[in-house]
Amino acid sequence: MIQVKKVVSKKELADFIDFPHALFEGDTNYVPELHIAQRDLLSPGKHPFHEHSSLQLFLAYDDNKIKGRIAAIQNNNHNAIKNTKDGFFGFFDCVNEIEVARLLFAEAAKWLAEKNLNTMIGPVNHSTNEACGLLIDGFDSPPVAMMTYNKPYYANLLEVYGFTKSVDLLAYHLPTHTTDKRTVQLKDVLIKRLQHKGISIRKINLKNFSYEVESILGVYNRAWQENTGFVPMTDKEFKYLAKDLKMILDKDFGLLAEHNGKVIGFALAIPDINQVLKKIKRGRLFPTGIFKLLTGKGKIDYVRVLALGVEPEYRRLGIEACFYAEIIEQCIAKNVSGGEASWILENNELMNNGLKKLNATPYKRYRIYTKEI
Repeated sequence: MIQVKKVVSKKELADFIDFPHALFEGDTNYVPELHIAQRDLLSPGKHPFHEHSSLQLFLAYDDNKIKGRIAAIQNNNHNAIKNTKDGFFGFFDCVNEIEVARLLFAEAAKWLAEKNLNTMIGPVNHSTNEACGLLIDGFDSPPVAMMTYNKPYYANLLEVYGFTKSVDLLAYHLPTHTTDKRTVQLKDVLIKRLQHKGISIRKINLKNFSYEVESILGVYNRAWQENTGFVPMTDKEFKYLAKDLKMILDKDFGLLAEHNGKVIGFALAIPDINQVLKKIKRGRLFPTGIFKLLTGKGKIDYVRVLALGVEPEYRRLGIEACFYAEIIEQCIAKNVSGGEASWILENNELMNNGLKKLNATPYKRYRIYTKEI
């Protein structure tokens, strides 16, 4: 008999984090999350999300065997800003059994309804500022850093329960050797044109990282504010993310645009650390995982363009093109085979058209679903 129980103990939390390792055993595209990072993300007092919002984790058991997991998420900042009563679900993983999935969704919906929320949106792991979306196309390669992965049958489990599409997110593949070089060739012309307007582009200063992070936060929240589902990050959330990213950052892939000294846009490409995490069994850094991480970072040959945004009033001036041109140049110089730009909303015409002009190819599609409770 299938039973769904709340996660309340440290042992159950560890089981919740570890469940995907068994589910995806033998799947060559699966990348285990770092256990310590997942534990902190899900633990009140560890991650700043829990200072303003809450979640409840659930595990589905068949006798004593775990068959699935889900998190019901109440994001108070989202609802305050959007003036809605949305609930969310995330961290969903399940065997290919409709009844197990149904019971997990039902328990999550019940918890959200008790919080006076009237919709269930997901999968999002806290918010769209973290990993989100259900992979529905592009199962032939592993996910890159901070992107989700799931079995193809997940979509059917959601849709049978009554979830419908809210929006799709695209991931673009940019092989270095086939990327349109005209943008790179025009970079100097574009930069000179920007300089006449008092706009300059520089690399991030990792020696003054805290100051740079402060400068970027406001831009991040304003540049993405019109995107579907976006919720501004708090200072603590942004700094928490920045602290994690600093461990893998390459200063040559962090770019800032300034107008008369004020930051108005930024781009950040990060090494695809998943190439290393893929080799760390069960996401454990100790005893041997830490050595794989330290020795493997220098062998990464792919990047993810994690963020690229410009304040609304400075768009269409060529800043975005200069960002991409610089990233492409750095990839060529460092013998990086290519990169992924993700994720891009399917209705973001400016970004989608810009990537297509670079000969980028949309090669993965993720979907966020919604259902009334």
